[in-house]
Amino acid sequence: MLRLKPMTNTIRAYSYLIFLLISRLVFGQEVVTIKAQLLDGKTSKPIPFASIYLKNTARGTTSNAEGYFVFYVPVKNKAGNVVISAMGYRTIEKKPSSFSNDERIRLTPQAYELNEVQLSASKDKVLTAKEIVKRAYEQIGKNYPTEPYILEGFVRDLQKEDDEYVEYLECAAKFKYKGSAIKKEPEIELLGVRTNSIAKKHPWNKNQERKNSLVDLVEDDFIRFDYGPILAKKGWKYEIESVLTYDNRLVYKITGVDKPFQTATLYIDSESFAFVRMELTRQAIKNRSWRRRFTNGALQVYYNVVFEYQEYQGKMYLKYQREEDHWRIFKGLESRKVLFTQYPKKELFVNNIITENVDGYPFKRNLDIGASIENQAEKSDADFWATYNIPKRTAEQSQIVKELENANEKL
Repeated sequence: MLRLKPMTNTIRAYSYLIFLLISRLVFGQEVVTIKAQLLDGKTSKPIPFASIYLKNTARGTTSNAEGYFVFYVPVKNKAGNVVISAMGYRTIEKKPSSFSNDERIRLTPQAYELNEVQLSASKDKVLTAKEIVKRAYEQIGKNYPTEPYILEGFVRDLQKEDDEYVEYLECAAKFKYKGSAIKKEPEIELLGVRTNSIAKKHPWNKNQERKNSLVDLVEDDFIRFDYGPILAKKGWKYEIESVLTYDNRLVYKITGVDKPFQTATLYIDSESFAFVRMELTRQAIKNRSWRRRFTNGALQVYYNVVFEYQEYQGKMYLKYQREEDHWRIFKGLESRKVLFTQYPKKELFVNNIITENVDGYPFKRNLDIGASIENQAEKSDADFWATYNIPKRTAEQSQIVKELENANEKL
């Protein structure tokens, strides 16, 4: 039984959305365009990575770090409801035609104080935070898809060396999975590359393997490859921090620590025990890392990965993934001289899920995993990108692209 006491000191934060809807014909496809920004009404801070999707479908998009999003709704779906859901806020639903210009909508914050939150396995047994994590791990086979499926999505790859940005890549792809129990990376179809801006990099890179951005993302998967804080192994200490709402469900926010290098935050559905969101951070201490320095002189000093899932047809599918690393590059394996620091950051935004007739769904495995994305890029197709649901660039990202393009012109 779950007993919750509403927070007596809950901050009364309000959020608003400013929408502009345009029904138009774009390259043969008639769509309703919804443009919006989510902001906290009290702090004026953006609400990032909220889910925006058509109800009872897997078609959607995600707000960016500034809270902005653009959602292309096919006119054939205009009678359906658009759902907007953010962690810690009450979910709202509206028909595309009901949004008006410059409309402000308040998302009601919902959180609970944990004076006495109890989830009982039986009448006499109250689960601890660690037991909740273990229960969630035991329910993976039930909560995640075991049949083949395809994810469609958008990837941003941002690379920085010291204080200079050296690469910005945007591409769309399909990921064909065998099921969560198959410990294998998906097959990948590269649909197109929209932005491919690369500046001059440190000479050290010339002799190093340039890892494929898409493969680098999908090889990290707690659920599929059975690792990380979800295992609740010895050494991990967990604590229930709060209970939030997400998509009209109650979700436990559980923090975990595995000294000295690892911390984690897990969001677990209080009814199904599904992992809704997971974040793991590993950080070196005084150059002492959790892994040895590589022979090429690279030492990973920071690692952060985030997985967020969405429910579709009773199963949990990936919605958003982010991976950030900090690498200190030394002159050699035994050297103490730091040449520079690398800051790669990759994000995957899923905008569609295919579960039916997967084998008959259009898919062409064309990605060469041994080559970087920029070496497989074809000319950008304006028709394809015109109504493809992607997260809107932030002002900072737009400035980075502009600076990289200017740098390329000077090379």
